[in-house]
Amino acid sequence: MTGFRSGFERFLEVVLLALMVSLAVIVVLGVGFRKAGAALVWYDEVASILLAWLTFYGASLAALKRTHIGFPKLVASMGPRVRPYVVMFREVVVLGFFCLVAWAGWKVMGVLGGTTLVSLPWVPTRVAQSVIPIGAVLFVVAELLGWHDLRRAAAVEIQTDAAE
Repeated sequence: MTGFRSGFERFLEVVLLALMVSLAVIVVLGVGFRKAGAALVWYDEVASILLAWLTFYGASLAALKRTHIGFPKLVASMGPRVRPYVVMFREVVVLGFFCLVAWAGWKVMGVLGGTTLVSLPWVPTRVAQSVIPIGAVLFVVAELLGWHDLRRAAAVEIQTDAAE
């Protein structure tokens, strides 16, 4: 499992790096062309889509590293007896939410049909919106990869509390 986790993390890092470089290049090109008086018609739409992709893939990497939607200060302020249960409840809620997002994203893909981007009519809208179900599934995978460590930490905390 550790090999899969590190491969998954590396995959997300590479995708994020490619998205960041692409977004930076497109923004610089967009500014340069606009300054030269020849604005790119597709710049705004493509930059917005790349930013959405960057957000979803970045959230997946953050979830894998256990740095996303954790409310660590709130959880740490709770007593050691209730803390493991709150953490597991939080994980179930987060997983449920992203499963719902994946399902809704898949439904949106069906609704979009044959629509295309406004500024690039040869690019299907489904390509742009595919980040919703894909990103949500990646987030769920990242969360599930962290469950083993989370369960182990919760079990240790429960045992430590019982011993005291």
